[in-house]
Amino acid sequence: MRNQMIPRVIAKFFIPMILLFGLYVQFHGDFGPGGGFQAGVIFAAAFVLYALIYGLDEAKKVARPAVVEALVALGVLIYAGTGVVSLLKGGKYLDYNVLAHDPIHGQHLGILIVELGVGVTVAAVMITIFFAFAGRGQSE
Repeated sequence: MRNQMIPRVIAKFFIPMILLFGLYVQFHGDFGPGGGFQAGVIFAAAFVLYALIYGLDEAKKVARPAVVEALVALGVLIYAGTGVVSLLKGGKYLDYNVLAHDPIHGQHLGILIVELGVGVTVAAVMITIFFAFAGRGQSE
């Protein structure tokens, strides 16, 4: 399938749309359905589609495994770091009220940051799992 022009053209059209929808789900999650987990899976689906159309080696050039593994840790650090900042500002762990000048803004900011951490981690873990299973049987 790597030499087929129609799937490549369709993928070039759909991949940016999938990524844009993932961003919408990420940042709309505190107002309605969605959030970090769903957005992370949608983001990872774009990379899986890319790998299926262009091949695993090309996908690993776009999403380098070392960078993806670092993103797993970064997402967890964003999540946990939000809790630590809450503690340092005099609140309880993940008490978002203290993150801004008033509790409502603090809640909104805290949810946004925590969901971003979840989204980054989920996307990176899903891509890592895909690379692990898709690369089975290949010599390294």
